[in-house]
Amino acid sequence: MTRQMRELTIRITRCSRASWFRLDIAGCILHLDPGYTGYFENQGIPMEALSEKADIVLISHDHKDHLQPVALDLISDPKTMIFAPRRAAAKIARPGVTVVEVGDVWTVGPLRMTAVMACNVPESHSTRKVHHPGDGVGYLIQSPDWFVYFAGDTDRIPEMKELGSPDLAMLPIGGTFVMDPEEAAQALEWIRPRWVIPMHESKEDPAIFEQIVRSRSDVAVLRLKPGETVEV
Repeated sequence: MTRQMRELTIRITRCSRASWFRLDIAGCILHLDPGYTGYFENQGIPMEALSEKADIVLISHDHKDHLQPVALDLISDPKTMIFAPRRAAAKIARPGVTVVEVGDVWTVGPLRMTAVMACNVPESHSTRKVHHPGDGVGYLIQSPDWFVYFAGDTDRIPEMKELGSPDLAMLPIGGTFVMDPEEAAQALEWIRPRWVIPMHESKEDPAIFEQIVRSRSDVAVLRLKPGETVEV
């Protein structure tokens, strides 16, 4: 089914200021990076979005703003399938976590998922290079109607050229530990999505990112605050 012909049925809820999102896609509830910095009461985390248990949880790496046991417990039950790279999986005190590494591909129901590279590189504008190759991953999520790229914490890296033009890209823009707004906008030239959601913005203004993107391409920027939901 082509982009133009398909029925758009994805629902996206932002659950934290970092990179925690809930995707309702192809009849599945999928959570990405259930973590936070600080406490629930000062993060705007939408508790109503956590009332249904996840079918699938994908974790990009082990940092606390992407993986918190309390958050994971809120959204999962024994049937929830959890996928994480090795360092993150080691911090999850429950059986049945599937360890993934770059290049792994697996299928759950109607969803096909791929772990892809996510890391810092010397030439990037990021000022703290704490994401080393192999420690974390990003994810490609494909359903019959949708193709989503969740970048995790990463700089603009050459592997983005090979992603295959996802419909939606979810990119960090914070600049300290990840690429900054300028680099994220440049990354879109490689990724070629239809929509992009900026995340992990730290002190950067997503509106600035949107201005840069709009000046260079027709990619639609979807800006979400914690607790907000969009359907496309």
